[in-house]
Amino acid sequence: MPAIHIEGQRMHYLDEGAGAPVLLVHGEPTLSYLWRRLIPPLVAHGYRAVAPDLIGFGRSDKPAEVEWYSYDRHVASIAGLADALDLRGITLVVHDWGGPIGLRYAVEHEERVERLVVLDTGIGGGRPPSELWLRFREVVRALGADVDPVRLVESGTVGGLSDEARAAYAEPFPTPESKAGLRAFPELVPAEAGHPNAEPMNRVRDALRSWTKPALVVWGAQDAVLPSALAHAFADLVPGAGDPVVLEGAGHFLQEDRPDELAEAILRFLPRGLQLTEGDGRLP
Repeated sequence: MPAIHIEGQRMHYLDEGAGAPVLLVHGEPTLSYLWRRLIPPLVAHGYRAVAPDLIGFGRSDKPAEVEWYSYDRHVASIAGLADALDLRGITLVVHDWGGPIGLRYAVEHEERVERLVVLDTGIGGGRPPSELWLRFREVVRALGADVDPVRLVESGTVGGLSDEARAAYAEPFPTPESKAGLRAFPELVPAEAGHPNAEPMNRVRDALRSWTKPALVVWGAQDAVLPSALAHAFADLVPGAGDPVVLEGAGHFLQEDRPDELAEAILRFLPRGLQLTEGDGRLP
């Protein structure tokens, strides 16, 4: 299985297809498996799909100390992967915590990133994202190593998960120690003034105001954690974005609820996708 090493930690990734790279960055508490129904159509239409497991997730190494994990280290791991694979002309697709990580990479390495696809995420800091999010953080704190990643994912869907998907989301976390990265993410969100991640995230947010390359915002209409109103706010923030695509019947994990519609929206946004429209308005 392909992997690179960052600060002595093994980072696993999927790398399928050829052509212009599409870099898919997952968030909490998922892994590259999240993209399983997006990767085949990307490859079929001539793109190279690269999907890492963030350190602490999936088949990547999982340092057992919650304190090991930081915003800087996660961003550095994506930069290290892009450097190791010499990815250029990247379409960067980010979801959940992949947003702050990937968007910071994009604005700090704009010479490598050609397009942004933003899915159900946020950027900026210094104030609580929402009351629901604060309750989520308290639940993770209270449960500690007993937190259940499958319940976190399934609660963010409209249609639930198959038994196969439940097993896949559970498999990376067989022991309490393996959940340190999962437990760390809520603490890295700068929900209060003075949080050390507030300044770098606000810096990314400010940089996005002058992003003029193409951008696409896609959101789940039934996302309870990050309501779809935020899709319009994100589209207004980024000059290169047009009107957001809001998918009905999709929650926070739109990759699970509406994978075909998500793939279609992204393929239409990509250069070759613009040439693949059929008479019924759908991609083949």
